[in-house]
Amino acid sequence: MVISDPKSGLTMAIAVAMTESALFSPAMPLVSPNGYFAWKKLPKKLEANANGARINALLDSMRASSPTRRPTDTEDHNSWILHHPSALSMFEEIMRASQGKQIVVFLDYDGTLSPIVEDPDRAFITTEMREAVRDVAKLFPTAIVSGRCRAKVYSFVRLSELYYAGSHGMDIKGPAKGHTHRKGNQTVLCQPAREFLPMIDEVYKALMEKVKCIPGAKVENNKFCLSVHYRCVEEKKWGELGDQVKMVINDYPQLRLTQGRKVLEIRPTIKWDKGNALEFLLEALGYAESNDVLPVYIGDDRTDEDAFRVLRERGQGLGILVSKFPKETNASYSLKEPSEASYEVPTTFGGVEEVVRIKALAYRVV
Repeated sequence: MVISDPKSGLTMAIAVAMTESALFSPAMPLVSPNGYFAWKKLPKKLEANANGARINALLDSMRASSPTRRPTDTEDHNSWILHHPSALSMFEEIMRASQGKQIVVFLDYDGTLSPIVEDPDRAFITTEMREAVRDVAKLFPTAIVSGRCRAKVYSFVRLSELYYAGSHGMDIKGPAKGHTHRKGNQTVLCQPAREFLPMIDEVYKALMEKVKCIPGAKVENNKFCLSVHYRCVEEKKWGELGDQVKMVINDYPQLRLTQGRKVLEIRPTIKWDKGNALEFLLEALGYAESNDVLPVYIGDDRTDEDAFRVLRERGQGLGILVSKFPKETNASYSLKEPSEASYEVPTTFGGVEEVVRIKALAYRVV
């Protein structure tokens, strides 16, 4: 193995995913009659919505989700690393433990494959990163799981061989014909919130009208959910923005308000998130009942915690948090933002030895 930059992270995470690893004891498998996803099992219970929260509580929450970054206390950082070791530093141990598992790779988009940028429409993936993902997808089923609209993510990545789960997993579609993996179903499509589309469109128009007077605010239609970005909004205007968003959402009890990194998310109240998307894809691929699968999920955002939690509950899989700063997480491993690097990683897939060369550019996640 050739590592040009020992401090790099994200690309090594992909390299970690490309070793057939047996890291954890498998949990009880999901029940999957007849080998396909049972639609009657879709969770119907509605979650409690956040419409009753006070505006000042929302403002406090907005600040908490977008803290001013200060140097982390060394002792606190070391304690956090002890519980969430670097996937890079544990790489040799992971390789020694790896044997006989089918890897399935799940990747967040913003902040993981692309930089966090002020304009969400310009969160482009580099050619080098695209090639790295393409190389991984040649060997293992690979999915992009994002809060973005599925079509938007595809327009950024432009790899037809991937599975795409947009709208926080509420819009899932499999690869183009000819790219389906050997155990996968012929067609993969999941849209559990389809009935909410007219409501989402209505709320989108209302939000566009409400926030147009707040400089820097941007409303993004992600098809099955909405995002209100405030990264470019002055902090003194956050309260006003939160007020306007709540005024709209209060009229729609079937929608709930959640938060990410300088973004407010409006979603249907169905119990469906990135963790459900992960489980759906494993089932669609034919691995829900398999003890020989290793799901690997790499992400950086609060919404990725649902997927990390599922991996912990399964007792089967590898969750990797991409973060420069210690924070509470369900991930097992951590990675700092990477820097430009090139690897030659020997790997085995289907009994064929080959060298996979991965090139990726790193971005600073702010």
